[in-house]
Amino acid sequence: MSHVARVIVLAVVLVLPATAAAQRQSIIPAGQSASPTLTPGIRAGDVVYSSGQLGVSRDAPDSTIQGQTKRALESVKAVVEAGGSTMANVVKCTVFLVDVKDFAGMNSAYREFFPKEPPARSTVVVAALVSAAAKVEIECIAVVVK
Repeated sequence: MSHVARVIVLAVVLVLPATAAAQRQSIIPAGQSASPTLTPGIRAGDVVYSSGQLGVSRDAPDSTIQGQTKRALESVKAVVEAGGSTMANVVKCTVFLVDVKDFAGMNSAYREFFPKEPPARSTVVVAALVSAAAKVEIECIAVVVK
């Protein structure tokens, strides 16, 4: 490798992480909070990443999968919008379900948020979520369109 090539590689290695860090912004929508180990969302450049949003709430408990899916996606929507995007610009979601029997009910509520051209999605059945009452957790990635 020539000296010039080494200098260019070194410049890229040193500058890119600093540029990425400068573009990284925590997203904390109204009504949500960050903790030492979790931020509701992160915007990196023109991409918004929502942390997994649970469908449970102490203020408005709902034990139905449809209600919990709606609540989780409303929380995702708050993160996405606070990051400067919209649900129409969500490109990927991951859904975590505690019971595979809830798949159809989750889908019916999910469709309300993505009526046309839904994002790519993975759905995973898990043994448990961090809240015993939670049936679903959803995380999404959205792009910011300028």
